[in-house]
Order: sequence, then structure tokens, then C-alpha cells
Amino acid sequence: MKLSDLDYVYPENLVATAPQHPPRVMKVATERGTPEEISLQQLLELIPPDDVIVINNTKVLKRRVFAGDLEILFLEQKSPLEWEVLFPSRKIKIGEEISLPGGLVMTLTQKGRPQIVRLSEIVGEEYFFKWGELPLPPYIQKARDRRHTLREDESWYQTEWAARPGSFAAPTASLHFRETDLAFLKSRGVRILEITLHVGLGTFLPVTAEDLNDHEMHAEYVEVPKAVWQTLMSAKERGQKIWALGTTATRALESAGAGLFEGDSEGNLKGFTKILIQPPYQFRVVDRLLTNFHQPQSTLLALVSAFAGLQQVKACYQWAVAREFRLFSYGDLSVWLK
Repeated sequence: MKLSDLDYVYPENLVATAPQHPPRVMKVATERGTPEEISLQQLLELIPPDDVIVINNTKVLKRRVFAGDLEILFLEQKSPLEWEVLFPSRKIKIGEEISLPGGLVMTLTQKGRPQIVRLSEIVGEEYFFKWGELPLPPYIQKARDRRHTLREDESWYQTEWAARPGSFAAPTASLHFRETDLAFLKSRGVRILEITLHVGLGTFLPVTAEDLNDHEMHAEYVEVPKAVWQTLMSAKERGQKIWALGTTATRALESAGAGLFEGDSEGNLKGFTKILIQPPYQFRVVDRLLTNFHQPQSTLLALVSAFAGLQQVKACYQWAVAREFRLFSYGDLSVWLK
């Protein structure tokens, strides 16, 4: 697939700067290809008893720290004082010191993507809890004309079931749902299963290769509990449908279905995935996809195109844009039924 295949035009005012509940919902039955708008309640009632919904229980880390106008995303601690970070370092020299909040000093030791820095003292999550911000996507910052987060983002940009800290972006399809929605589904006999995929660095880096086969995905950590996987396989054997809430849950399940993980001593599937799903990928696990409207030229849009067909996805996006559906992380919801 070519990167240019994933392009489409949208007005900037459709980039959502805050969530709304309930969201607008575009439903597409891929065999017919005709989009329609339904309510969130209609969607909940559409999911049959005994079908399975898989949700991602990852929690977004507060790892974005400002040093004046400089914005630094702390990724991974390599040693007590060394960290991998991501920030605009073109004008920063190796060995240059940068003052951070709380009296911390950061020294650039290696350039690249990501960079390596050395801190003046050891820091833990309590430092980021005090001085850090959630790493909101740049398009939200641009649409707001504001780089810092709002107080409300603390709840807006976390799912209600976020439990496993480790992500650098939220599984945003889940932001449309409340625990009460899951309780309603459970009361109707729908099964809710939790997996973990920690969204990694790749979500912040644009695709630069014109051929997606040349794009290197960054590894993301996944856990699929043994009981969850057994339930999924049993459901598929009985002909029940697997609904993935978001592209993160989809990538986790399809990576497991492709045999990319080994079981631990208790049979849980764990490991790192670099899966890039694009046409003509054949889905092994996921039958229904609930997801946001994604950016042009993104691997997430490629995943949706693999699920529903590139031309159909572009036509449905055009339909949604014409009807002013809200786009991207805080935007509205799309549902693709195969």
C-alpha cells in the first residue's frame, strides 16, 4: 500500500478538542458498504448476547515535561540516570544542559529518534505525577492553539477502566464508553474481556515511507491472559463474533492470532508486537471493529482499510466529513461490521 492511498481532505474545524458523550456513531455493514448514523444506545443494543467485546486496560503515563517552550516526552529509563526521550533537539548540542521543573537538570548525550539524556538525579513516577502532563496528540494542541493540557484532560484522556500504566497515548475508541455502558452489555449477556497493549512511540512519529512495507513499526508490549484467549477461541468455534474496541485491541488480538507471542509458565500470552496491518491482510480473530476516525496517511487508517476495504473506508470518511462528524482522538465513533 502507498502512503498517498491513505490521504483524504477534511476541514480543520472537525478536529475535536474535547470529547462529547454520547458520541455520534457511524455504522457500516461492509458487505453493503452504506454508512448510516445510529445512536450509542442503538449500538449497545445491536451487540448480540454471547458475543465478546475486547477492551484495552492500559493507562496513559504523564511523561510530557516542559522546559520553557521545550516539550520533552520521557519514554524509557535505561539506567538510574539515563532516559530515552523524544523532543526537538536539532538546535541542542551534545553535552548541553537543560533545566527542568523541580530543579532537575537534563544533559543531551545522544541524538536520534529517540534521544538519550542523562539526569542530574534519579526520578520516578512521583516526579512525573507532579511535573508531567499527559501526552496529548499534537493535532489537539494545534486545534486548541494551546500546548499545555487542560485540567479536564486528566479524566478525558483516560478510559474509565484504565488499570495498567504504560501507554503514551490513550486507546481512544474506549473514551466513548462508560462503565455503565459495559454493565448494560453484561446485563444482556455480552461478554467483556480485558487485554493490555501499551501504545508506544510509533503513535507520535509520522509515516515517512511512501511504501508502507518500508515503514518500521515500533514495538508495543502486549498481554493476553490465558483465560481471555481460551474464551475467544471458544466463542469463535461457536460462531459468536469478536468485537474489538479500538485499533489497540485489534493489534493485540491479531498479533496473538498470528502466533507472535509465547505463553508464560501460566499460559498467558505476552510479548512485543510490531504488526502493521494493511490490505490485503486477512483478519484471524476480530469480526467487528469499533474505532475513531483516524488521521490521513496513518497506519491506523491502513488497519481500518484492511478490515473494510480502502475505497469503502475513504467513501465512508467522505460521507462522515460531509455530515460534520468530529475527528481523531476526541472525535466520534465508527463501527465496521464484516
